[in-house]
Amino acid sequence: MMAGSGEDDHAVGGPARHIPVLLNEVLAALAPELGETIVDGTFGAGGYTRAILAAGANVIAIDRDPDAIAAGRELEEKSAGRLRLVQAPFSSLDQHAAQVDGVVLDIGVSSMQLDQADRGFSFRADGPLDMRMAQAGLSAADVVNRFKSGDLARIFGFLGEERHAGRIARMIEKRRAERPFERTRDLAESIADLVGRNPKDKIHPATRVFQALRIFVNDELGELARALFAAERALKPGGRLVVVTFHSLEDRIVKRFIADRSGTVAGSRYLPETHTKSATFAKAGGAVGPTEDEIAGNPRARSAKLRAAVRTEAPARAADFSIFGLPKLPEVRSAGEER
Repeated sequence: MMAGSGEDDHAVGGPARHIPVLLNEVLAALAPELGETIVDGTFGAGGYTRAILAAGANVIAIDRDPDAIAAGRELEEKSAGRLRLVQAPFSSLDQHAAQVDGVVLDIGVSSMQLDQADRGFSFRADGPLDMRMAQAGLSAADVVNRFKSGDLARIFGFLGEERHAGRIARMIEKRRAERPFERTRDLAESIADLVGRNPKDKIHPATRVFQALRIFVNDELGELARALFAAERALKPGGRLVVVTFHSLEDRIVKRFIADRSGTVAGSRYLPETHTKSATFAKAGGAVGPTEDEIAGNPRARSAKLRAAVRTEAPARAADFSIFGLPKLPEVRSAGEER
């Protein structure tokens, strides 16, 4: 079962008191120093960026959410040129930075996005069924109302690890024929009515479906995979890669990337002519989780996991997505195309 969820958050408080998860552990692994340049690939409310700036390093902060970039402009103006904000997906970070000293990625939805009902990420407050981090492209409503039930079941089953994926998909297909799903609360209540709620369950019955929709709409796993390859290209020798994940699918991708890139891959005895691939990263310890004190202060940090690696002098390898073992999911096309 996934540790994270569509209703989980990565931080305590609103924009005025944004405390990012595993901040001390991130700074220890990232080790920012005066004059260095660090890429914060998931700017959000700027928690990591502020701490990195305070340590004396310069920051190139990236976020595809225009609201996050707009909210960070004041900090950028006050940074005296030490912070540069870029509105872009973090998978393109190597197009905005080169030969940097560190890259930090905090994967998933931010507290700002969850707290804004009109963004449609959460069903705690009713809002449009949207979930688009970039505020453009296919929305969650498009997926729910247009995709075939078989495709929906695959999305819910893999990205949400929802055991009732097939039943929920068939319910959605039947209900939308009468009335499309447009609001978060409508979808959440329809799922709860279908599967019921076990008093022992700690999460709402719709949580895993909402998580799956958010991950699919924003191509979060593909973005993470591409961002890791981009970080490999952008980091200088000795540069540090630090990634904080919140559920098992994300962590598996990071773990497999570091394992693949930190090992020397040679040709087999059957293919001796295959070229040896030098390690592009050195693994920096194992997975690190939150302390009991942090979990007590922020229960949503309970599933966080940090992994880190250090860039070697070996040239970046070609991107090979087969190392992640991801299944083929339905394509994200424009909203008007039939599925």
